[in-house]
Amino acid sequence: MADPLAEGMGLSGYTVESKGIGGMLKMRVSDFRVDEESKSVSTDNKGRFTLARITLTNWETNRFVKQLAKRLRISSNRIWFAGTKDKKAITKQLFVIDTHVKNVASVDLKDVEIDILGRTHQKLGFGSHRGNRFTIIVRGCAHQDGSPMSENEALEQVDYIRDSLEEMLGKGRFPNFIGPQRFGANRPVTPEFGRFLVKDDVAGAVSAYIGFEGQSESEEVEKFRSHWREHGDAEAAIELAPKHLGWEREMLHHLIKNPEDYIGAFTKMPKSLQLLGIHALQSLVFNHLLQNRIKDNQPITTPIIGDVVGPVDESGSLESKRMVLANESTLPRLQRNCQMGRLVPTGVLPGSESENLGDHAKKAMEDLELQNFTWKVKAIPRLSSRGARRPLVSTFRELVVDTVPKADPETLDMRWNEGPQEGSRWHPEGACLRFRFTLPSGTYATTLLKEFMRVPIRQL
Repeated sequence: MADPLAEGMGLSGYTVESKGIGGMLKMRVSDFRVDEESKSVSTDNKGRFTLARITLTNWETNRFVKQLAKRLRISSNRIWFAGTKDKKAITKQLFVIDTHVKNVASVDLKDVEIDILGRTHQKLGFGSHRGNRFTIIVRGCAHQDGSPMSENEALEQVDYIRDSLEEMLGKGRFPNFIGPQRFGANRPVTPEFGRFLVKDDVAGAVSAYIGFEGQSESEEVEKFRSHWREHGDAEAAIELAPKHLGWEREMLHHLIKNPEDYIGAFTKMPKSLQLLGIHALQSLVFNHLLQNRIKDNQPITTPIIGDVVGPVDESGSLESKRMVLANESTLPRLQRNCQMGRLVPTGVLPGSESENLGDHAKKAMEDLELQNFTWKVKAIPRLSSRGARRPLVSTFRELVVDTVPKADPETLDMRWNEGPQEGSRWHPEGACLRFRFTLPSGTYATTLLKEFMRVPIRQL
């Protein structure tokens, strides 16, 4: 059955032929755990910053940073971390905070554990960690007809898919698609407001962020967004806006005080979220070009003429400053090095200085009607993008899959108790599997699990 959400994100295809295991993710917060594998940060008793390892339960990273900054009475720009993590999860990662140790130690927030590691002179850059270790439970495995799948059947499918991926791509490799979290899994609003930004229409970006319709949102939220789309009245909309929609409410408050200042309203969002609009639009292009390449039966682990190839470091991250263009004379050598894992073919994340796009990227940009944009945001220049490259394949390591007991339905998400819906693929009596694996930074666990599960995006 077609999945329009997956098709829009460029996530509708699969790499190998398989039946998959079905199932649901994130039926409990504890079903999805992420432990950041951090690079070494030097501590120094005379350091200006506080270094802490923080465990969050069911916190969106940017919202946590905002609350932490509020408690510490500092700007959120004085808090650094290596990457945003999944919200409905238990996550553990490093933070560097520009305040005294005793101030951080005194913070008391619900579902937050702070382990002070010391002081440091170093900040953390986005993507500066080695990778992430995941522990994820898939509940309710089911056959394609919706009937429950036994533990043995599910494990057999997992082995078959893993072996098929290895045969096609090599050991521990899989397509490096960008996961639904980048777009907003149930409300893919980020590329929508990103599209307005590259048009230099900041008012449109604000309106899209506030009013874009999501899937499975509450009646209260649906009413609020619908009212905004129909009327665009900030004063009326703020009365309907649920309290938990913090960024929307801040935008509306700003527009009430400054009716024409859409740049001011947009920048009420954290800088990382503002940038996410551009990054999500670039990510759409990448996913569609990678999907086009797979559909055309072109290799993704070795280059073809016209590809830009780059080395990867020991953690699997791309060394973007050492790129090489594949041509007739260099192709055999580059193919050998890609087969040995030293190099990897890349796809474009388009920007103002992008070159050597390749036919699959050009087609993706035409299909998405993005071929004529400069990727410069004149109204907010810091959001402009020169472009980048991303490996077409990534790696997973230390993959272990075993079974876990079924959980008490009372402890699970309300979607579980509502039962399977039309077009879904899971069964409450199906097997429950636990996946444990490690991925490089910037690689999505959901896109790896998608290869095994073969389910609609809303189940990931």
